[in-house]
Amino acid sequence: MRLGLTRRLSGLLLMLSLGTGAQVQASEAQLGGEEQARYLAELKRLYMTKDERKALLAHSNALLDTYALRAGYQLGKAPAQRSDLRYQLSIAAPGELLVRQETRQEQSNNLAVSNQRLSVFGLDPYIRYECPTSGITCVLSNPADGSPWITVLRDHQGAADLAKAISFLIRNLQKN
Repeated sequence: MRLGLTRRLSGLLLMLSLGTGAQVQASEAQLGGEEQARYLAELKRLYMTKDERKALLAHSNALLDTYALRAGYQLGKAPAQRSDLRYQLSIAAPGELLVRQETRQEQSNNLAVSNQRLSVFGLDPYIRYECPTSGITCVLSNPADGSPWITVLRDHQGAADLAKAISFLIRNLQKN
């Protein structure tokens, strides 16, 4: 059900961006004004909440689940090298985003979990991403230092939607 809602919202957001004649990328999106109000209102309606932060967090996690890098997509790799790579965001403390990364090896089914805390105060909230033409992944950059941060399945629109949602979430966390 979440996948359907996420795709429906992604389609709506794509239609909105095409309707204005400009392709929206999180690194270029304005985090204020009418666009932000429409975006947040749609998310709150979609996730049935009045809390912007809860809606942004739910949407970011839904996108992370939708575009997770699964072992099944890694056809060029040997089975022993394939792994599922999943992320989940949560609020660790005021002004602190917690990123949980799970890596599950396909053959051995071993699960490795790591957590990274990101203090959002003083950060540029715009998330940048790259989707190299070779390969099957897109990489979102850590806003603190520009290093590779989150790896998802190669889908330009999915990476753009995810970068935008996390950018709005960071901006929201910076308010409090």
